[in-house]
Amino acid sequence: MSVETEVASHYTHGDLLNAIDAALTKAGKNPAKPTLDDLAPIDEFHVRGREATHELGAHLGLKADHRVLDVGSGLGGPSRQFAAAYKCHITGIDLTEEYCRVATALASRIGLADRVRYQQGSALAMPFPGSSFDVAYTQHVAMNIADKAGLYREVARVLKPGGKFGIYDLLQGQGGPVLFPVPWAQDASTSFLASRDEMRGFLSEAGFDVITWNDTSELGKEWFKALNKRLAETGPPPLGFNVLLGADFPAMAKNQVRNLVEDRIRPTEIICVKRT
Repeated sequence: MSVETEVASHYTHGDLLNAIDAALTKAGKNPAKPTLDDLAPIDEFHVRGREATHELGAHLGLKADHRVLDVGSGLGGPSRQFAAAYKCHITGIDLTEEYCRVATALASRIGLADRVRYQQGSALAMPFPGSSFDVAYTQHVAMNIADKAGLYREVARVLKPGGKFGIYDLLQGQGGPVLFPVPWAQDASTSFLASRDEMRGFLSEAGFDVITWNDTSELGKEWFKALNKRLAETGPPPLGFNVLLGADFPAMAKNQVRNLVEDRIRPTEIICVKRT
């Protein structure tokens, strides 16, 4: 089994849309017409959730006339948030077919089908012509991709010269190997974190110049501590990452806190621009 097949299998639920509908109903929401806020607990699948997405969108300077690429779009939460807030058009690509199908359904229910679209595919061989997009971004995706040099070359290929590329990802810290399981992997066979220096090298070699680099580890620690406290006090919410990750989620959340506190991972936002 290839790494990409293993990664897609890790994220595949099997009946995800029905599970989301049931969770929305349990939470007192209307599954047929959910709001962006209704879906935020599940479709902002990264450390600090919606808050981190807001920051990334602001730092990318998104505008209504931008053609935007979401690399590893997941359930589409960030793309729908950006499309609603900035009126831009966004294309998402994701390795997991079920995620693309569910993202499309949720976009239609929210009324954003005319601004977002999703398709299954590999970030290492994207089915888009060169210089197709004004802006690109990726959130918590590269941890599952070993060939980061190839990933960032491919992003550079489809991005217009002078276009911005935003990254919000987990980098390898200095505290030792990641403790598993974590939300993106059950074990080290599908986990590939780059160090700060390695990331700078990959981006530069792909043709990007870094504009800003923001280590958000301290904010991430507080976010996960608050999440674990809520889980301990009230149990899993009707709609949350537990719907995506099942029975392993509590252990994954606890490991993430340890990984952050022990400097095994570093949530980092990077804004760069493709050289002209």
